[in-house]
Amino acid sequence: MNTSIFKPLFQRSWIFALLGLLVVLALNGCNPSQFKSEAAQVSQIVARTGSDPKTYNYALIQEFPNIAPFINEGLISEDKSGKIEPALAESWTISNDKLRIVFTLKEGLKWSDGHPLTVDDIVFSYNDVYFNPKIPAYPQDSLKIGAKGLFPKVQKLDERRVEFITPEPFAPFLRSTGAAILPKHKLAESVKTNDSSGKPKFLSTWGMDTNPKEIISNGPYVIESYSPNERVVFRRNPYYWRKDEKGNQLPYIERVFWQIVDSTDTAIIQFRSGGLDTITVGPGTFALLKREEKRGHFSIYNGGSDSSSLFVSFNLNKGKRNGKPLVSPIKSRWFNTVAFRQAVAYAIDRPSMINNTLRGIGEMQNSPISVQSPYYLSPKEGLKVYDYNPQKAKQLLLGGGFKYNNNQLLDTDGNRVRFTMLSQTGSKLIEAMGAQIKQDLAKIGIQVDYQPIDFGTLGEKLSNSLDWECYLGGITGGIEPHNGFNVWSPDGSFHPFNQKPLPGQTPITDREVSDWEAKIGRLYVQGARELDEAKRKAIYGETQQISQEYLPFIYLASSLDMAAVRDRIQNVDISSLYYENVLWNIAKLKAVEK
Repeated sequence: MNTSIFKPLFQRSWIFALLGLLVVLALNGCNPSQFKSEAAQVSQIVARTGSDPKTYNYALIQEFPNIAPFINEGLISEDKSGKIEPALAESWTISNDKLRIVFTLKEGLKWSDGHPLTVDDIVFSYNDVYFNPKIPAYPQDSLKIGAKGLFPKVQKLDERRVEFITPEPFAPFLRSTGAAILPKHKLAESVKTNDSSGKPKFLSTWGMDTNPKEIISNGPYVIESYSPNERVVFRRNPYYWRKDEKGNQLPYIERVFWQIVDSTDTAIIQFRSGGLDTITVGPGTFALLKREEKRGHFSIYNGGSDSSSLFVSFNLNKGKRNGKPLVSPIKSRWFNTVAFRQAVAYAIDRPSMINNTLRGIGEMQNSPISVQSPYYLSPKEGLKVYDYNPQKAKQLLLGGGFKYNNNQLLDTDGNRVRFTMLSQTGSKLIEAMGAQIKQDLAKIGIQVDYQPIDFGTLGEKLSNSLDWECYLGGITGGIEPHNGFNVWSPDGSFHPFNQKPLPGQTPITDREVSDWEAKIGRLYVQGARELDEAKRKAIYGETQQISQEYLPFIYLASSLDMAAVRDRIQNVDISSLYYENVLWNIAKLKAVEK
């Protein structure tokens, strides 16, 4: 599957993020044209994000979109189709036994402050940060190897070469080295020293109270300024390493305005006014914008099926904090009944969702693994699906001990089946889906209290307080299934349906891991160990079958990944593998006046 509700932190990895944060262009409370008049000679682009960034510290990012694509890079990167390409490393060699990989860094690499970027930064990033048990680093789960969750050994060979040694064959390892390299000269002290509570100061370093100009970058941009609830402004990194085929240093665009606009309606208005440069095109806006392409001097690009997943998920955590259950024991019994989850799956009218909400521009989702991945198991290959069948849903509920009274669903003790479903505000698409799900489940006697809330609050509930019953959201996808290990491992950093406390969070007692849940985790370990591609596909096929049988995520539908981009923006190469479907290759985009 994927992880998060939306696209990659480092090249389409899998982590939490919530829907509706489309990387579009829009302004919040001001006219984008003012930016062009401020610096007419400066090449720039205006883009939109749905919420404020939560941290400048790459290792601690837990949401999408985020600032990482602008300021962070790793040893490797991936192109629009997921093919691995050199980034900070110019090359690498892999031993015959597949246990040793040696990277050679490009010559003359520098941080945005002019300080040399060296092998010491590589060793620091992995050994001191990503492998540090005291730091809940985002890339950590994808770098754990084998049943024991061991990390590779990382050591410096010379000034340009670094060696990784894995304890056993690890098929996804090369892709895992897309994790951002961090500056040792700026962050090492914060890792070594603790605050008054005994935690590494690193955990509070480069938070949003930090002066943006102090953040050191190895990506195409540096952060010029940040205005809460308004915008983040990025300026070209003068020491960025990439060059075009003619030897010109990238990026081409001098400045990027990332406007914070939580409403997609506002974003559309701003784009149509002519001041914005790109916007994600959803099913509800495609027909309107398609008619305006020529007059508005923009083009609509189609990146194919969105690789992210949309789903409904229930909180299956039976644990307690300070003696209080995370979920009401009455509701927890419903949610942990497989027949209940399967009934909900059969009761959601996904064909109507595609025809109405997605305006026919979409398709069913049934798998946690993206259709673009070679490990995807299709329904034609035997993957279980839940076609719309409210009558079968009722039969499952009755067989599971529920009963009806005046078309209201009751449990065996006579309790009315009613729960709250959360989603993020700001997306008309998601809110329309939520409204339909509420209506669909009412037809089988379930009362859903649908409550869209702001992104920050939702993220806090899903990853920290764990105070939620049901949520409508999504997770990013990609080529490599193991990038979703943090979702599917019972000990993963984003295992939302049964989340384990992260380092520094309040402990949980009485949490239980089901047999099927543990088996998926073991299969992900096995799949990462297997080097034979056919056998890997079979292993991940089994994980998809288990997921569809027990439904920790009830998948909905996906639309085409499209974006409208001003004609003055050149070198557009949209990719559905990235949340930033246009800005993923921001370093190569050009902005010209027409």
